[in-house]
Amino acid sequence: MEWLNNLSSDDYMIILMAFIFIIIYILSSWYRKYTWEKHRKARRDYYRNVYLKSDAWQRKRYVVLRRDNWKCVYCGKRATQVHHTRYAKYNIGKEPIEWLESVCKSCHDDLH
Repeated sequence: MEWLNNLSSDDYMIILMAFIFIIIYILSSWYRKYTWEKHRKARRDYYRNVYLKSDAWQRKRYVVLRRDNWKCVYCGKRATQVHHTRYAKYNIGKEPIEWLESVCKSCHDDLH
């Protein structure tokens, strides 16, 4: 601890600035993660509660089921659901038909 007594005021200032920098870095990392998680939940809630209940989704769902002849693309049973192979993360509702496939409930549960 003797080295602590030998520090100049400039040294104390450097240590204080480093400490402040570390605190700011930790807080900004936490804030970025918090905001990202908040936006992710908002997108998920919109997707589940608004988009999947919209007429636009119902039309797109019908087109995909008709395209696949109401058969599951994995097992061949009667398809009742539509699975997204990819998601348009920032453009909910703008996924192309090619990203969708008809599936039965058991295959859809297995995929998730």
